Amino acid sequence: MTRLALHGGQPTRLKPFPQWPVFDTDEETEILKVLRSGRWTIGSEKIAEFENAFAAFQQARYGVACSSGSSALLISLKALNVGPGDEVIVPSYTFLATATSVIDSGAKPVFADIDPDTYTLDVRRLEGLITDRTKCVIPVHLGGCPADMDALNNLARRNGLSVLEDAAQAHGAEWRGRRVGAIGDIGAFSFYASKNMTAGEGGFITTNDAELADVARSISNVGRDLKAGWYEHVRYGWNFRMTAFQAAILLSQLRRLPQHMKRREDSARYLDSQLSKIDGVKPLRRPEEVTRHAYHLYIFRINPESFGLDNKEEFVKALKAEGIPCSSGYRPVYSYPFISSRAAGEPVHNINTERAAYHEAVWLPQYVLLAGKEDLDDVVAAIEKIREGG
Repeated sequence: MTRLALHGGQPTRLKPFPQWPVFDTDEETEILKVLRSGRWTIGSEKIAEFENAFAAFQQARYGVACSSGSSALLISLKALNVGPGDEVIVPSYTFLATATSVIDSGAKPVFADIDPDTYTLDVRRLEGLITDRTKCVIPVHLGGCPADMDALNNLARRNGLSVLEDAAQAHGAEWRGRRVGAIGDIGAFSFYASKNMTAGEGGFITTNDAELADVARSISNVGRDLKAGWYEHVRYGWNFRMTAFQAAILLSQLRRLPQHMKRREDSARYLDSQLSKIDGVKPLRRPEEVTRHAYHLYIFRINPESFGLDNKEEFVKALKAEGIPCSSGYRPVYSYPFISSRAAGEPVHNINTERAAYHEAVWLPQYVLLAGKEDLDDVVAAIEKIREGG
């Protein structure tokens, strides 16, 4: 029996996975165009070019570039007129910005549990959370897997709610052939360093509603109405603008995205097939309505007891030691006191969220899926090695 690397044995893998971010002379050329233009911020043709290109890629009529995914969420909430006295339903298994953006808007988050098989918002649990103060629901396309947008839009229409898609991890993802971000009323994307396309930082808002797009653009530009003049501020806003350098990099990243999407999906299907054979391992379910999965994360579930371990953290430490980049993922958003103290209602304990966070979810970063089949076999071999107990 081979000794686990955690206990002094040889790691399963010694070479690195593909580096991230991926870039080449295309990004360099685009950056130099901006540099030499002397137009580095608002008004740059490069920003407009990227806004048009990414909106079209996501099948949205309108797109507004901004400074981050977090600012995209806040801008979207303010464009939807969410504010003090309102409540917004968010999943409790998500990055904390989904909830803090609600708090920053003046509203209160209400935490909903997730589907145990997909980790996206469990729509069946939402009816009981809706009150006369509920204004909006934020489905999160977690790890790049679209939430059930049919059920969410039906629920929203019945109850007069807005739908803000948190698509920070879901560039190019599709639900029934429609790309996320404008299936609901408005959508928010991130271009942070770890995302499937990145400029280090950056965000984006998509919508099919011209008025929402105009308001979002104004909010992100210190409340200006540029049709009226530079110093015509018509509403309260912030400087959440994207620079032309970011837009230039993202145009190159967007051109590369389709080939990366195919590689990630092929790799994820291969891992699904192989990991499903290991006792104590269960990949997340991909709903049949998901026609494209972005796979910003590859998430699988483990049963620590099947590995002879006391908890998930022991498994994560062992897998890292074998040379496989991984993490335990999110903790419940409501576990942060500075968030729960600003939430609506009584303290919650969402069973599926806590099971995912504390007991079963293991994440692989998206760049692992850009590797070749023999590299993915190392992932499988490392997990099998831990299963055998080293």
